[in-house]
Amino acid sequence: MGGAKCASRNFSEEFGMDQTDLNPLAYYVQPGSITNPGKYVGWFAGLPTDIPHLCMVVQNALLHIFWAERYGVKLSEERKQEVQLRHVARTLERIQELDEHPLTVPRPPEKRLVGNCRDFAVLLCAILRHQGMPARARCGFGAYFERDKYEDHWVCEYWHADEKRWVMVDAQLDALQRKALRIRFSPYDVPRNQFLPGGKAWQMCRTGQAAPNDFGIFDMRGLGFVQSDLVRDLAAINKVELLPWDCWGLGDVGDKHQASAEESALLDRAAELSLAGDSAFAEMRSFYESEERLRVPPVINSYSSAGAKKIAL
Repeated sequence: MGGAKCASRNFSEEFGMDQTDLNPLAYYVQPGSITNPGKYVGWFAGLPTDIPHLCMVVQNALLHIFWAERYGVKLSEERKQEVQLRHVARTLERIQELDEHPLTVPRPPEKRLVGNCRDFAVLLCAILRHQGMPARARCGFGAYFERDKYEDHWVCEYWHADEKRWVMVDAQLDALQRKALRIRFSPYDVPRNQFLPGGKAWQMCRTGQAAPNDFGIFDMRGLGFVQSDLVRDLAAINKVELLPWDCWGLGDVGDKHQASAEESALLDRAAELSLAGDSAFAEMRSFYESEERLRVPPVINSYSSAGAKKIAL
């Protein structure tokens, strides 16, 4: 406890943060630059407040790009580009352009915004924060998409006040997907062995508990991929929830990248702090803000089928 207090004092002095920024529940109840709905905040009015119904709201607003045909939708190349939207304000703007009805009104699949797992997690996170519920998006790997594989994925965590714990929610898993994937657990309380944050995956690979090539998506697999998700998850729990193909610093590496001993030690520490819990929150925040190779810079590289592109945030 003494070390955590020391980290808090140094952190607030060095980075000019007040005590709200050093209290995890107060920190995660406030929107970040990505989850701020901006002038579209009115779209969050009148929404349900229980997790199952909020997940339905998100599912009725978004269409996963890889599942579109399962819902009878053939996407044009133009519609596929909607997955490039980073900020919730722009997401809500586009949702409104597609269908002007409130979010409480279910949309047909063809009128839903095209996104991916990250978008389901981030939109739910934004709604929960607006409702006064501490929430954060997590980047890592799901064990429930392909047997004996850990697939690149995002979920949302929220603070369950009555149970005094963080609960993981997969807002993407509607009835159709749960049936197709034969999901046997509640998507409103995802077991910790079914979704591994980037830091946990890194630790498992580093200690030989799992093979790096079991982690990734499509033909992109390996320790370099895990490293990128670790960096992305660290940013997400510091309220910078970027796209799955946005890269910077030690997260901007190829799938086959081999970190140096010094880099590996730094990443080991990042993984440890990303998983350490609320007691190490101030230390985690200080670590992130002080490490240029991990902290999100003003300009990042974004990779897509069209190639690399520099993006100013």
